[in-house]
Amino acid sequence: RNDAAPHRVPRRDRYRFQLRPHNPDHKSPGTKDLVYLESSPGFCEKNPRLGIPGTHGRTCNDTSIGVDGCDLMCCGRGYRTETMFVVERCN
Repeated sequence: RNDAAPHRVPRRDRYRFQLRPHNPDHKSPGTKDLVYLESSPGFCEKNPRLGIPGTHGRTCNDTSIGVDGCDLMCCGRGYRTETMFVVERCN
């Protein structure tokens, strides 16, 4: 053993800090989750330079809590719902 060598931290203890989500309503990332250290560009507003089309005018799902949900996709701008009844013939 060489006492002059730098102390090596075991791999499982190397990053022993607790990551917390920016929004407290979201769950903390797990050990297999990918975590970004830099913020991504905003997707709400159109940005042709970065190729971001924006979300204005897109169709969203009022009942979804996923990425297609109106709360997330409309970026807090509010949205209008429309109910459509479709009659289709069966064979």
